[in-house]
Amino acid sequence: MPFLPHPAPPAEAPALRPGEFEAIRHMAHDTFGLDLRTGKEALVSARLSKRVRDLGLPDISHYLDLVQADRTGVELARLIDALTTNFTSFLREPQHFEILSAKVLPALAGRPSFQIWSAGCATGEEPYSILFHVAEALGEQRASAMKLLATDISTRALDAAAAAIYPDQRLREMPPSWPKRYFQRGTGASLGSIRVRPEWRQRVTFQRLNLMEDFSHVSKCSVIFCRNVMIYFDKPTQERLVRRFAERLEPGGWLLIGHSEGLMGIQHGLEYVRPAVYRHPGGAQGGAKRTL
Repeated sequence: MPFLPHPAPPAEAPALRPGEFEAIRHMAHDTFGLDLRTGKEALVSARLSKRVRDLGLPDISHYLDLVQADRTGVELARLIDALTTNFTSFLREPQHFEILSAKVLPALAGRPSFQIWSAGCATGEEPYSILFHVAEALGEQRASAMKLLATDISTRALDAAAAAIYPDQRLREMPPSWPKRYFQRGTGASLGSIRVRPEWRQRVTFQRLNLMEDFSHVSKCSVIFCRNVMIYFDKPTQERLVRRFAERLEPGGWLLIGHSEGLMGIQHGLEYVRPAVYRHPGGAQGGAKRTL
């Protein structure tokens, strides 16, 4: 298995010209929901300048003209790839996986099928962590009852997630039984890398999805993970998104958000369980608010 490429250090980026930041800001908000606030000009310039150089364009102004003229949307997707950060790790915010194993999966064990959605899956560590917890809790055969959908707006992140190749230092994040069961170790030129075994990789469906666009085609979910995504959105955008997530949850279904996020002041119709954990009302255990 090949190493993941290491990006070259970026050259010094030029300052944005008057009006360029506002144009990028409006484009990012209207198309992707990103809330680029004043003070991010240098960061935006640094992240877009590499793409400008790769295309051989003289400056960011010409690049914005190219993005607006590209009717395929490909360059717009590349712009969002450049602006977003896809930091994640296996078992990030472990309390959610404890809830998954202790509360959620036992209730789903007898179901012939159910769906879990990792919305904003980045480079794949979250959906694979979900998959391995399901396999540990229900067994490999019963785990096949789960449909695991993993979506992200970044094509670059999705390519990395589907490849499922990581530095072997990531093994330190995992329970000791996981490396042998779920991973292959790289050899030769790939020494120092690990890769999720193919029989496990094929259980995850990766799709590009912009959460600002319609996702009513997504089947009803037992659980939606959308963690550390809404920190990029303003309150009105967060409220619209959470309401739409609620529509994709089955009665009694769970929504797990990042611990740095919160739904204070947002009307959503979900029941509060504990910080960063919400449930759709209804179902066998619906009704009163719960705490864990």
